[in-house]
Amino acid sequence: MSLLSIRNLHASIGDKEILKGVNLEINAGEVHSIMGPNGNGKSTLAGVVAGNAKYTVTQGEIIYKGRNILDMPVDQRACEGIFLGFQYPVEIPGVSITNFMRTAVNEQRKYRGLDPLSAKDFMALMEEKKKVVEMTSNLANRSVNEGFSGGEKKKNEIFQMAMLNPTLAILDETDSGLDIDALRIVATGVNKLRSADNAIVVITHYQRLLDYIVPDFVHVLYEGRIVETGPKELALKLEKEGYEWLKEAQQ
Repeated sequence: MSLLSIRNLHASIGDKEILKGVNLEINAGEVHSIMGPNGNGKSTLAGVVAGNAKYTVTQGEIIYKGRNILDMPVDQRACEGIFLGFQYPVEIPGVSITNFMRTAVNEQRKYRGLDPLSAKDFMALMEEKKKVVEMTSNLANRSVNEGFSGGEKKKNEIFQMAMLNPTLAILDETDSGLDIDALRIVATGVNKLRSADNAIVVITHYQRLLDYIVPDFVHVLYEGRIVETGPKELALKLEKEGYEWLKEAQQ
């Protein structure tokens, strides 16, 4: 059984249809990359799966762990193990990363019928997961993303992913704005979190990220549909030839 099965998914913002029949199957243990030109629905797809209320699903279904989740609120989807790493992480002034993560982790545990972590156990977990993205203690004590560089924000996203241990992680242009060193740290962190029990979806414009996070499948999202699926070599073709050939293929 698929971990995530998206079937004939149509979604809109207002009266503008963005997704026009997306089909996608993802199994546990797999890494998928979604590529495509700007404005063709990549971030919309991520938001719809995560439960962003600004999108209206007009047709189709999203089956996650055997359940249609379209009526499931965003917080419940998160507690069920769906994680979205944002292209532009938001700042939360006055809320430290430590307090933010303690609340998130314990809310997830409460949903699953588990006792909250003690302060000692939580701090031990934080110290363990900070190593995944080479996060300094100073960074963990600052307000969430406030005054962070682009690289620090993306490292913080992967740190949150490590703390929450999602079953399905969707990373929306995690490589955006990263220099080579930050890209390596973020990608290494993602690779450390890969397992046979979870799945990762990497949304990117650039093949360079896929030099570090090697996908099992590459999908091309074009004009609201997945029009091409292939192995990692498909990303190399896109890097070399761009997306113009897609227009000809669709005619």
